Amino acid sequence: MNSAIDHASAPINQKLGPDDKVGLLRQMMRIRRFEQASLKQYQQGKMGGFLHLYIGQESVAVGTISLQGENDHIITAYRDHGHALAVGMSMNACMAELYGKVTGCSKGKGGSMHYFAPDRNYWGGHGIVAGQTPLGAGLAYGLKYQGIKGSCLCYLGDGAINQGAYHESLNLAALFDLPVIFVIENNGYSMGTSQKRSSAFKSCLAERADGYNIEWDRVDGEDLYEVRAKTQVAIERAHEESRPTVLEIATYRYYGHSVADANSKKYRSPEEIEHYKTHHDPVNLWKQRLIDEGVLDEATAKSVDKEAKDEASAAVRFAEESAFPEPRAILEDVYYEVDEATEAGRTGKHFFND
Repeated sequence: MNSAIDHASAPINQKLGPDDKVGLLRQMMRIRRFEQASLKQYQQGKMGGFLHLYIGQESVAVGTISLQGENDHIITAYRDHGHALAVGMSMNACMAELYGKVTGCSKGKGGSMHYFAPDRNYWGGHGIVAGQTPLGAGLAYGLKYQGIKGSCLCYLGDGAINQGAYHESLNLAALFDLPVIFVIENNGYSMGTSQKRSSAFKSCLAERADGYNIEWDRVDGEDLYEVRAKTQVAIERAHEESRPTVLEIATYRYYGHSVADANSKKYRSPEEIEHYKTHHDPVNLWKQRLIDEGVLDEATAKSVDKEAKDEASAAVRFAEESAFPEPRAILEDVYYEVDEATEAGRTGKHFFND
């Protein structure tokens, strides 16, 4: 508890007013209820493809993205719903995307793993394991090249840290002094393989950053104050020093790797899952923290939760009432030059052709 008190007193957390703190709870509850509604519809056969749920990890996305400034960018992996809602994407657009509807955030063409909102500096949603890490480094490079004080928060799972693309990204981030923050959301399992069986490490996964002369830290993902305090240090390093950071945030997912993961209660015991739900649930812990601080009561908490449930239900109705894309739309959004009718798109002659 002393650790929590220390992080609550961090300058960035001292700036939080009662409404701000309740707002963070509201965001976590919205993610939780959206994911639960998604699961129900998926199990009824109303969605195709994969569905990677964020239930249990809400405090990671909400805590880190709550610090996003005008020139801070977000890119993540396939478990992307929580990040999307945290940056302010609407439940309607997110749910419709799961249904493959034209009103979805990616016009129904991306599905669960490919949410995008460039207007909110949110660059996906990527299905290739660690494929977003060089893109995150690239976003940071773009900021530096343009002389813009900003950062890129690049999220990855603990299963992605063994991919070559991640290590190449660390190397370039260190060499070029890029303002990128690699956020390892360590939920303990790479698909169905425990961390101890999948990854070699000394003390933790983030410590590998030492090999690239990159600063790193470990974070208790249950403590929203700690998530914000330690992420803020990394953001300031990116903004003021143009240097990268690796943050390893301990968290836990309640469901399988995806909803199609039939063995999620075999490589993890039901007792383990129930233990985390009972003692480590980030939504309940933050709610209780606010009650203890006197900025929230049970009645308000129930009201916030009901609002989230109602919003999720409305998003389901919106998705079901929306239209599917027209068949001809399969030829759109494939190549920018063609969509924008540029000279290259009209003639097939590109910049590298004389």
